[in-house]
Amino acid sequence: MAHYFSEEPTTASRPGSVNLVLPDLHLRLETDSGVFSPERVDVGTRVLLESVPPPPQEGDLLDLGCGYGPIALTMATRAPGATVWAIDVNRRSLELTERNAQAARLYKVRSRHIDDVPEDVRFRAIWSNPAIRIGKPALHDMLTRWLTRLTPDGVAYLVVQKHLGSDSLQRWLGEQGWQASREAGRAAYRILKVTR
Repeated sequence: MAHYFSEEPTTASRPGSVNLVLPDLHLRLETDSGVFSPERVDVGTRVLLESVPPPPQEGDLLDLGCGYGPIALTMATRAPGATVWAIDVNRRSLELTERNAQAARLYKVRSRHIDDVPEDVRFRAIWSNPAIRIGKPALHDMLTRWLTRLTPDGVAYLVVQKHLGSDSLQRWLGEQGWQASREAGRAAYRILKVTR
């Protein structure tokens, strides 16, 4: 069975587009089948983008699990001096993010496979609507891998549905030594703020 977190989606291509409309930006984004939420910008992503404070204005920022790029492109629009790394395992998602960034003239977006980010890059901010459905062990491995690459003053914001385990994820992050607090919530989604 094909999932949006498959590296090479086997679902036949069905190109489409969605509009991302926020108070400070309006982007038309190419989408396709085989990627996360291709018919509309997911509610959780929208809650995240409408709730978090502005990202740092320079340095390296990370969109973990970028899909077709709504989070990465929002970060890049709000922080034009920063480099935004948009990472995913899904090759179709990465191609879409690259095209969407070029179309929006956001040339500091780096669309990369998760294994193609230089080891020495450290992130001042991580924004993510993480792929909860990959299962807890894989989710925990993914978060451990990338949260450890936050700068000492870095902050991560994760959006998680309450019924998909936001409270248990917050507890787990605390058990791993992270400072994890609930920053906002709306429409059954929670925004978790994570720092060292």
